[in-house]
Order: sequence, then structure tokens, then C-alpha cells
Amino acid sequence: MRSRYSAFAVGDGAYLLRTWHSSTRPRELTLDAALRWERLEIVSATGGGPLHATGTVEFRAHHRRDGRPGVLHEHSRFRREDGQWTYLDGEHR
Repeated sequence: MRSRYSAFAVGDGAYLLRTWHSSTRPRELTLDAALRWERLEIVSATGGGPLHATGTVEFRAHHRRDGRPGVLHEHSRFRREDGQWTYLDGEHR
């Protein structure tokens, strides 16, 4: 989760696509250059340990657009694929 947030912050769309589960991965990804990501707040997490195949993370990602603050609040699901954690999907809160 933290690495994907960092990828959003630096605009690394290739990393985001590589860490997206193959069953839900979009063909392409366009990042919003007007967003400046400032801080990640992890609210809760389940699973995700070495013996787990799935996990969830609820987070708030704080950003600014045109000087105005904003927050993306999401409950994300992750699943292992080929031994690596991948983003499956998320529900905005």
C-alpha cells in the first residue's frame, strides 16, 4: 500500500500497473498531474501477513489541487498473485 501511494506521489504509472491484480488491471492509466499527494494515513488493515493470500487496507490519502486540500478515503483489497501483493480493487468512503 505504501509503495503504491509513493508511486502516485511521484507519478510512476508503470509501477502502479505492475502492482495491480491482473483480473482488475486497466489497460492504461492516466495520472492527474494537478494533484500533489502530501500524506498517507493508514486507518486499519487486515490480513496481509506472510501466510495470507488476501488483505485489506483502509486509508486516507491527503492531497492538494490548485492549493485546495482534499482527501481520498478508500478501503482497498489486495491479493497475492505470483507471490507478490497486488491491488485488487477499492471502495471509496
